[in-house]
Amino acid sequence: MADLDRVIADMNDIEWWANGAEARADAFRTLREESPVGFGPEPEIEGFPPGPGFWSVVRHEDLMHVSRHPELFCSGQGTNIPDLPVEIAEFFGSMINMDAPRHTRLRMIVNRSFTPRMVNRIDADVQHKARAIVADIAEQGSCDVVTDLAARLPLEIICEMMGIPRDLWQRIFELTNMILGDSETTPDIAALMGAAIEMAQIAQAVGEDRLRNPQDDLVSALMHAEVEGESLEPMEMASFFILLAAAGNETTRNAITHGIRLLTEHPDQRAAWQADVDGVSATAVEEIVRWATPVIHFRRTATEDTRIGEVDIAAGDKVVMWYESANRDAAVFDDPFTFDLTRTPNDHVGFGAGGPHFCLGANLARREIRVMFEELFTWIPDIHASGPPAYLRSPFIHGIKSMPAEFTPTTVPTGAN
Repeated sequence: MADLDRVIADMNDIEWWANGAEARADAFRTLREESPVGFGPEPEIEGFPPGPGFWSVVRHEDLMHVSRHPELFCSGQGTNIPDLPVEIAEFFGSMINMDAPRHTRLRMIVNRSFTPRMVNRIDADVQHKARAIVADIAEQGSCDVVTDLAARLPLEIICEMMGIPRDLWQRIFELTNMILGDSETTPDIAALMGAAIEMAQIAQAVGEDRLRNPQDDLVSALMHAEVEGESLEPMEMASFFILLAAAGNETTRNAITHGIRLLTEHPDQRAAWQADVDGVSATAVEEIVRWATPVIHFRRTATEDTRIGEVDIAAGDKVVMWYESANRDAAVFDDPFTFDLTRTPNDHVGFGAGGPHFCLGANLARREIRVMFEELFTWIPDIHASGPPAYLRSPFIHGIKSMPAEFTPTTVPTGAN
């Protein structure tokens, strides 16, 4: 019991989140074995009243149950542990913080905009941009994996998809870092809201322009798509862009960075992947996402009295799904603490645990991760972490702020195939 009490206390210490998932693995294993659905206090946030506490759900089976029963566990009251006004939650999280029918309407509009031709265009753009990013660093022999490599690809893809002018891409990068920044200090709510409002204004201007002057691009498709006579408002498009720029950027950025770290620590797995790139890439991407689990948790709220496993949950209780724990659950994964790029099956929850809120950008993220590593293997195959990662202090994003890497310098020919 002492171990269990210590784990619960550690989870409210921001320093506990500063050393990566491997350092937390035993603690989550203790929770899975001794308290798979346990109640604990919320972390204190200066300037905010204390929260009522929450239920931690740490087993894979229980996460799947919560995620796939939105009628019992809703998203509209917030998906992060602290409570925020509903309007702010929806502004930051767009569809993530909504329930049916509004969530269904928005998701259908977005899905309808991703036509096969649009998806093929995005796929080709991923290849082109990944090659250009590798070419930019290839002659240097060293880089910072996060800023020079991993962060650029998803950010450039999302900004181009959403029609953001190129001269604003760096500013979008700065704003997303402010929204999902390091939690070692008390959150600056004013700065957070300021960053979100600035991003929204940029995206809203693009949406309004495409309503007046439609082009052959995704934003025009989004703004002119209709579901049952309803279309996307410019402000809804702006909120959706914040979701894409923050969640989509962070997920892919951190999966690529963790992937380079993991390949450095497991040279046998690197060798196996490089020996059969076509055969291993699909399963390798899934294992990197399982191991990295870029989003550590999301919250739901019980809509009525119910049960999770053998535990009674009251209506209104907060329920937090710890994806990082579920991805190490020995009941689902053989030898879950082994990094195995050929793992199959691999029913990880790195993109969510199913249900209506399964990650909308999962396939794009898979494509970006796969293409980036294939380009690295082609042009700078010996790239490796040359120093320890600096982890984000966050119980929400399993992020790496910076990580040095080295490789044999080379030249990537322009337009090489």
